[in-house]
Amino acid sequence: MVSQTNEQALESAIEKHLTGARLEELANKVGEKPAGFGAHYYHKGHAADFNAQYAIDSHHFWSFLKQTQEKELDKLKRNSPNDWQRKILERFDRMIKKYGVVHLLKKGLAVDDAHLHLMYPAPLASSSDSVKKNFASNIFSCTRQVRYSLANPLQEIDMVLFVNGLALVTLELKNPWTGQTARYHGQKQYREDRDITQPLLNFGRCLVHMAVDTDEVYMTTKLTGKETFFLPFNKGHHHGKGNPANPDGHKTAYLWQEVFSKENLANIVQHFVRLDGSSKDPINKRTLFFPRYHQLHVVRSLIADVAINGVGQTYLIQHSAGSGKSNSIAWAAYQLIEAYPASADIPGAKGLDQPLFDSVIVVTDRRLLDKQLRDNIKDFSEVKNIVAPAHKSSELKSALENGKKIIITTIQKFPFIIEGISDLSDKRFAVIIDEAHSSQSGSAHDNMNRAMGKDEDEEDVQDKILDAMRSRKMRGNASYLAFTATPKSTTLEKFGQQQSDGSFVPFHLYSMKQAIEEARIQAINATPCDLFISTPVIWQNTSHGVL
Repeated sequence: MVSQTNEQALESAIEKHLTGARLEELANKVGEKPAGFGAHYYHKGHAADFNAQYAIDSHHFWSFLKQTQEKELDKLKRNSPNDWQRKILERFDRMIKKYGVVHLLKKGLAVDDAHLHLMYPAPLASSSDSVKKNFASNIFSCTRQVRYSLANPLQEIDMVLFVNGLALVTLELKNPWTGQTARYHGQKQYREDRDITQPLLNFGRCLVHMAVDTDEVYMTTKLTGKETFFLPFNKGHHHGKGNPANPDGHKTAYLWQEVFSKENLANIVQHFVRLDGSSKDPINKRTLFFPRYHQLHVVRSLIADVAINGVGQTYLIQHSAGSGKSNSIAWAAYQLIEAYPASADIPGAKGLDQPLFDSVIVVTDRRLLDKQLRDNIKDFSEVKNIVAPAHKSSELKSALENGKKIIITTIQKFPFIIEGISDLSDKRFAVIIDEAHSSQSGSAHDNMNRAMGKDEDEEDVQDKILDAMRSRKMRGNASYLAFTATPKSTTLEKFGQQQSDGSFVPFHLYSMKQAIEEARIQAINATPCDLFISTPVIWQNTSHGVL
């Protein structure tokens, strides 16, 4: 009973932050809104409103549609006056089973001659007032003790977050003070005690499932019983695993205070989460990608910094092997083309309603990244064919003239691209440099080079980049972002942030120490992680959508 009380205390703290009031505070105030209720708060969900068959909050689902799209509902009411709601639910169920919740949140739901938006996107700096008003009409809600099972009506998930009645996140909450941890007991609960055949826990119905305690957070996008694979969703501490102390509360408070804010959760839906694979494949054969905390943080930090400091900056992102660097680069590239200045007087700004960069150039020596970027951007962007290759200055110019927003080139062609940037002084660029191979070291690096037919004495990739930048005329119309695992001192000096003592540090760090410690944590429950510990290469479990 003590354990339950303490878990309830964590539930209560999360609910208090999100909704402005605890369930316990409202127990004797039926019908009253929380004292803090306002635009930035979640709505309070009620467990009785959860429809386990369709895995939706029925009250908020219908409230959202009636408040925002009455004309579209009228079309259905005219044609099917007696069963229009059933028609919507059955169509919704078929589509979510086939395409997943991410598709429906982005594309909406077509039912006969009506088209229903299921979530309005978060506005950009250039968005109209109507876009901002639409986003404000979304109903984000938080429900505790959700009885999700049709087979066993007494089984409960501790907490579920919804948008417009659609489930986004499930949470199992634990408290280490009672001997219950997210790392062990929370994960075990998902693996062994939860019925994954029930709609709420089917793959693709939610964005992510999280095991949370006061110290740590773990996540998965696919529940597969005892084989379920979890990854840490932690900030890291002293360049290692875990989270730093929080003088104002729980170590994991960043989860509900930062990640679960309305704008941030909408941003994750729009710009991070994606369902990989073909829509022709059965959904359970596909891969749902949800960012780890360091991936989310580095992209948002970059976007925030360019908004304040404008064009012409340099950034060093030191992310270890095992960090999911390819996805971080893809997410950064896509979001940089939509980065807006915070003020009209920062370098490179063309107005508050104009993006800072005309194009993002990705420089890589990995051919696979080309396809990965194309696939990722295709999933995110409504505009087709915005990615193009460029191996010389003329191709760079042609790509820009043809409206290509993301341009991919190789390390070998990088000098020509610098010349092209210099010639196109009226354009603004973000250049992402993906330095892959010298992130390895020792014999592993030598073996990789030999496998690729390279001479062991071939000039280092970082040296090539720096030589090209020194020998060409560098203009202030480009920002340079270097992604590497092990930067040389010269790379740190060129791209890093100088400190008061004269030393240089990376703009963002996901250390090898943290990667190894987090992999060892995972190795307790998932043998594939042993591969990462013994072999210094990027490891991924594509069947579970984690990087």
